[in-house]
Amino acid sequence: MISKLDNSPSDPAKIKILLADDHQLFREGLKRILNMEDDIEVIGECGDGIQVLEFCNHILPDIVLMDINMPIETGVVTTERLKDLFPDVKVIILSIHDDESYVFESLRKGATGYLLKDMGAEALVNAIRSVSQGYSYIHPKVTGKLINQLRRMTYLDEIGVSANQTIDIGATYIPLEESPLTRREAEVLRLMAEGKSNKMIGEHLFISEKTVKNHVSSILQKMEVDDRTQAVINSIKFGWVTL
Repeated sequence: MISKLDNSPSDPAKIKILLADDHQLFREGLKRILNMEDDIEVIGECGDGIQVLEFCNHILPDIVLMDINMPIETGVVTTERLKDLFPDVKVIILSIHDDESYVFESLRKGATGYLLKDMGAEALVNAIRSVSQGYSYIHPKVTGKLINQLRRMTYLDEIGVSANQTIDIGATYIPLEESPLTRREAEVLRLMAEGKSNKMIGEHLFISEKTVKNHVSSILQKMEVDDRTQAVINSIKFGWVTL
């Protein structure tokens, strides 16, 4: 059943959250945690994916906290439909699964975040605030697994990039006409994809950590993303980097 908290108008200054989970006790716990925050407001609850779409037809939340395993429609399927109908609504997947295949599929279907249900309340709140500000948020426990999954995947065939359209620099491929990055930025991006810190990248390339930071800033600006995770995901998706 779709549940609205009340009929009073929501505070426009707060982050409006829709909870989507088929376990009522879990929703109640989330609601109590989130409503304790001054800048967050739970505006409704849903027990399955169909109800999520029905709710959004009447009231648009800022973020849907979406259980990945729900009856009728999975959270991943609902996320894809939701993003098609309401592209401005952000989705954070909640899951008990730390397998990279779940994470990657969720992100491909439009999710902005992927959280594990055993995370702490403070981390959950921080993730919601980050996503509301335009950032992606992936639970640290699954980030490494996601990178490994991305390394195993090749998008070149999907986007039609042939070998003679690329520059081969070791394990990195830069489509000549598509990538806005310099060769050095491409090297930095490849090392970012391997999970290396700025300090480690500097040591690998024999450049200062400050220079690495400048390259990272330039990469994020050229790719029009806000953080390293988005840069890595998009670079592999677009075929600019493959490992």
